[in-house]
Amino acid sequence: MAYNTLTLTQQDNVALITFNRPEKRNAISYELIDDLTRALDEVEHSSAQVLILTGAGKAFCSGMDLENLKSLIGRTPEQNRADSETMGRLFRSIYEFPKPTIAAVNGAAVAGGTGIATLCDFTLASHEAKFGYTEVRIGFVPAIVSWFLLRQVGEKQARDLLLTGRIIDAEEAYRIGIVTEIVAPDYLMQRARAIAAQLMENSPMSLAATKQLLNSYVREELDSQIEAAVDSNSRIRQTEDFREGITAFLEKRKPKWGGY
Repeated sequence: MAYNTLTLTQQDNVALITFNRPEKRNAISYELIDDLTRALDEVEHSSAQVLILTGAGKAFCSGMDLENLKSLIGRTPEQNRADSETMGRLFRSIYEFPKPTIAAVNGAAVAGGTGIATLCDFTLASHEAKFGYTEVRIGFVPAIVSWFLLRQVGEKQARDLLLTGRIIDAEEAYRIGIVTEIVAPDYLMQRARAIAAQLMENSPMSLAATKQLLNSYVREELDSQIEAAVDSNSRIRQTEDFREGITAFLEKRKPKWGGY
């Protein structure tokens, strides 16, 4: 299957998805969302037993593509809801992926990129990795990722990250629990493959059954939370603050918020 924004390879029963827009810091575009959704489906139905995700160049995934940001301002409520539902399905497909997943975070993982990285079963971060839920800084709501983050780090840490929108380094990400392990940059992929090899010593059926069981514990709550997140994400896109935040970001100036 052909992909324009990523590469998909398989070696020794390990699938490797590499976001491949280094000139754009692997930013999330509509095309990347479609490519990643199709690639996940291809891996799920392949002989691969473990999936690794990483980024080409100096970034893992730096948030939404600037051209896509521009287009958001003029989208209809129906289009905004469809966008939110698509992102919800993507995040959920990563979280509930039936095979073990490893994110090898080689650089910046911002906004949606943080979501992709931290929804994997294992999140390895190089010393150069950065993370941040920066949505509130440009008039967004970090809606879909918020439920997952609450479960991972607890309410106080989640409120800090989601309300400030600040960027954190790999050490802090590890300390609060969204990173599994910090790895030297030159050793990152080697370590990811070592974990994959360790996982493949186990029964594939047992791994799948264990993941399915873990997912079943939260499925009912996740259903309702994703729906609420989609509603919140859709509503914020109709506000003046959203339009001002996007415009200011694109114009590289401080936003002039309208308030309540």
